[in-house]
Amino acid sequence: MAQRLLIERRDGHHGGRRARWLAGALAATALLLPAHALPVHALPVHALPAHVLPGQAASASADHGRLPGLATAGQAREQLDALTVGPRGSLAGYSHSSFMPEWAAQEGACDTRETVLLRDGHGVQADADCRPVSGTWESPYDGRTLTSSDQIDVDHVVPLANAWRSGADAWSPERRRAFANDLTRPELVVVSESVNLDKGGRTPVTWRPPRTAYWCTYARAWIGVKHHYGLRVTEAEKSALTDMLATCSP
Repeated sequence: MAQRLLIERRDGHHGGRRARWLAGALAATALLLPAHALPVHALPVHALPAHVLPGQAASASADHGRLPGLATAGQAREQLDALTVGPRGSLAGYSHSSFMPEWAAQEGACDTRETVLLRDGHGVQADADCRPVSGTWESPYDGRTLTSSDQIDVDHVVPLANAWRSGADAWSPERRRAFANDLTRPELVVVSESVNLDKGGRTPVTWRPPRTAYWCTYARAWIGVKHHYGLRVTEAEKSALTDMLATCSP
């Protein structure tokens, strides 16, 4: 029997898992299956993200590793020039729960974190609660291949604390929650827990992915998110991002 890998946040921010019930055919099917994980193909269509079809495990597409809504290098340069430059704001009043007391519900039984794990993984199998129980993930920041819940985290490219300092302190709770759970822009990515802990809430001024080949993508993602949400950058941050964009292929 394969060991069940429960891929959860262990930092206390995930919050209580909402109760999930599967109806119809799944309930009948579950009675006939072992108590351990149900594979993706055992889940009803409504329990899976749109990109995972019944009878298939989630797998990388031909464009695996490309974040959603990622701008080209040229577009990113234009977006960077359009960003407001200003001083770094205060963290007064900030808390993680200001953005996300827990991950938001998405399609079917999946929450945001689980959706990203299915999107970014190779050969992922999920249980009845949409929790991936097997698969592999490539951490683009450091190039590590991940197979265990002890190794995996989902990073906010623009950290929540930096977003707060950059203008999100004036947002409504609803807008902050949408930012923290944004699946249509390049804000969420599966990485190794160790590299995410090393990054913390730092900007490209003091932290960049150890894997320099990812600097171009990282800068484009950071700029695109800040541009979409109207978040400001500091002079030093703009300079660091300009340097990272210089690593992009012509």
